[in-house]
Amino acid sequence: MKGTLIKFSVIFLVAALFTGLTVSCTLTSEDLPQTPVLITDQLGRTVALKTAHPQRIISLAPSHTETIYALGLSDRLVGVTDYCNYPPEAEEKPSMGGFSTPNIEEVVAMDPDLVLATNIHEAEVIPQLAARGLTVVAVNPKTIDGVIESITLIGKVTGAVEKAADLTAGMRSRTEAVTDKTAGLTGAEKPRVLYIVWHDPLMAAGAMTLHDELIRTAGGINMAGDLEGYTTISLEAIIAANPQVMIAGVGMGTGEDLPLQFITTEERLGSTDARINNRIYGINVDLVGRPGPRITEALELFAGFIHPELFKE
Repeated sequence: MKGTLIKFSVIFLVAALFTGLTVSCTLTSEDLPQTPVLITDQLGRTVALKTAHPQRIISLAPSHTETIYALGLSDRLVGVTDYCNYPPEAEEKPSMGGFSTPNIEEVVAMDPDLVLATNIHEAEVIPQLAARGLTVVAVNPKTIDGVIESITLIGKVTGAVEKAADLTAGMRSRTEAVTDKTAGLTGAEKPRVLYIVWHDPLMAAGAMTLHDELIRTAGGINMAGDLEGYTTISLEAIIAANPQVMIAGVGMGTGEDLPLQFITTEERLGSTDARINNRIYGINVDLVGRPGPRITEALELFAGFIHPELFKE
């Protein structure tokens, strides 16, 4: 009898062990309990990620939306803003409202497991969403390197690390293709450049802006570099600076190409080298103003505007 009991006990243990092994082999990492991973976003916030592969993502900035598409994660994107228009299919996603004024209730109702925000949401939006228990990660790149870092961070929090690495490697390569030709230029070889943000009031891109870095990286001298941020500038100051290249944003809201028309037709700018030598250019504001994957394309265009002799098509 004792031998029989031992025999059945052994059989039971073997069966149980086999069953346990079978179940464990069929479980995925997403099925297993996970200890939240702590990350630091670009606002310096410590965020606990509840899942390594979020399936319901909301983007509160057009640049984040572009990044999500570039990482091949559009099927996980359940909400965007009114201004998320690239790629075109992004406009078919449910809108959560404006860029700076998303509808908090609509965001919560979508039950996202990741919300991507930016610095404009720091004071009010992020605290409200965090108070509702939502995972919010903010990116706030101010330089080309910062953009690349933000894409790496988004890749990490979405589980698309390898795709982000491939994307950023390509961006670095394209950036280096520009700097290889511009890094050695002397001051005398760098044209005086002015980027016009708006025409009424007249505004230019000063220091500490992405446009400023694009100008400098592309081998130019920003004539508004002694100013800071996107700031007003007088027509007299522009005439005195005598830019050799003027670039204007095209496609901002209902303004269309009004800034470009202004620098092209304003009679008092006719004496500038840029006008005399027909060095007036327009560039899409979404392309040049969004700190996302297309920023290297913007850099290449700036380089072509500023140094056509170095960057021939």
